[in-house]
Formats: sequence, C-alpha cells, structure tokens
Amino acid sequence: MSKITWKGGTLLAPVPPVLVSCAHEGRDNLVTVAWTGTVNSEPPKTYISLRPERFSYNIIKESGEFVINLPSSHIIRSIDFCGCRSGRELDKFAACGLTRKPASKVGCPLVAESPVSLECRVTDVVELGSHHMFLADIVAVDVDERYIDENGRLRMEKCSLAAYVHGQYFALGKKIGSFGYSVKKRKK
Repeated sequence: MSKITWKGGTLLAPVPPVLVSCAHEGRDNLVTVAWTGTVNSEPPKTYISLRPERFSYNIIKESGEFVINLPSSHIIRSIDFCGCRSGRELDKFAACGLTRKPASKVGCPLVAESPVSLECRVTDVVELGSHHMFLADIVAVDVDERYIDENGRLRMEKCSLAAYVHGQYFALGKKIGSFGYSVKKRKK
C-alpha cells in the first residue's frame, strides 16, 4: 500500500459543525464553527477557533462567554446558513426559525433545537494566525430530556448529530462499537 504526500493542511475529519451562540450588550448571534474540540477533562475545557474579522469574534471576546450547540442533522441547512451569512446584517435566529432558550450559567442563549449545548466561559485567547483560539471552561451542559434514558444516561446515538468533512455535511450513522469493547471479556 502506498500513500501520496500532500503539504500540511486541515484534513482532520470528521469534525462537528457546531452552532456557537454568543451575546453581549443586548445583541446575540449564531456562528457555525468547525474548529472545536475537547482539550481537558478535569476541569472540563473546550475551545473554538474564529477569525478575528467574524462578527461573533468581538462579541465573544467582550463577553467572555459562548455556547457550543451540537447540531442534529435536522437543522443542517441552518448550520450552513449561519456559517455563510453575517450577523451584522440579520438576526440569524429569526432567519433560520431557531429558538432562543436561556442558559443556566452564561448570558448567551442556547439553541433549543440542539440536543446538547455546552455553556462556556473563556479563560484564554490564543492568537494562532488566521484564527484565534478561545480556550474555555465548560460550566454547564444542557441536554434535551428526550435523549436521556430511564437510567439518566444520554443516548447520543438518538441525537442524529451531524459531521463535517472537507466541505460536506454528513449525518452520523449506526453505532459500530463503544469505548473498551475491543478488550472487554466476552460473556460465556
């Protein structure tokens, strides 16, 4: 098996096309972000990376807060729209028919149609080049109760989450395993 070598690039995939909500001084916005992930467990930390010219950049920098809303594939058209249009020009919640829901710990709204939302407080801003990384503590996780089973466990496979791969959106499919299944002893 041979491989072709390309120059370095952003080909880590799939990534979640999250819908980030933010607010400051009475103005809120939504922005689609693909550069996000988990960076620490204790304390729980995440990040988003934004270009400084984005409308949401200054809102987040000034407020020090944002919400990462994990999108279901049902609202993928809104996810794409919020990544292509600027909040300087319009109210993206209204344009997409999305519902603002108050957060429990931060001053920005959650997206009610999102099955899972992570409320975040910025701890650091790292200037990386084209993007600046907002490193943040996850101060609350809001889960739509429709996706919690009778034992209080989140059924993420029921959320119909979306993925983004090099310019294309995909609906996540069937479960193919779970952590530790390759080393778990089989029942006799």
